[in-house]
Amino acid sequence: MTQLQRQTDRKREAILQAAITEFRQNGFEATSMDKIAATAAVSKRTVYNHFPSKEELFSAILMQLWQSAITSELVTYAADIDMQQQLEKYLTRKMAMLCDQNFLDLARVAVAATIHAPDRARDMVEKLSKNEPSIVTWIKAAQNDGKLRVVEPTMMADMLLGQIKALAFWPQVAMGQPILTNEQQRALIETAAKMFMQFYST
Repeated sequence: MTQLQRQTDRKREAILQAAITEFRQNGFEATSMDKIAATAAVSKRTVYNHFPSKEELFSAILMQLWQSAITSELVTYAADIDMQQQLEKYLTRKMAMLCDQNFLDLARVAVAATIHAPDRARDMVEKLSKNEPSIVTWIKAAQNDGKLRVVEPTMMADMLLGQIKALAFWPQVAMGQPILTNEQQRALIETAAKMFMQFYST
């Protein structure tokens, strides 16, 4: 990588971080490209060279948010390890992300912005739907191994994560409720994994 490329990458990252800060503090509508440029300590022209519009910049942040979610929840099926233990390990990583204040702040901005612009949300869903979450792959592998009932894997994953998000994500994003304590997180993880296995195991 050349020095020019490194400098370009650093500027792009500075713009993204500045935009995240501004969107978190002021929301999508009240944030301007001028303010983002000032916070990133770059020219407005530099911002537009990387991101032609505020919408595209916001979409890049949403993709970064999604990528961090995917990275945090990677899980690989292991036939020789207890199924509930595997689920709890996966949900522990998922919970750590959901209970991160920075993630919640940005998710709150994302939800508000997409409510006001459904087309933006629809475009993101189309992009994200092309990638299968690792928990769905895990469920399929367990089904092929005869450990789980043959039910639609995506629905099974949604049911599992819905239990977590119902208490550890949506109340915090939508109603400003406090992040769950470590004890509450542990209890929720164990309960969700146990209920999943009791219902879906063969």
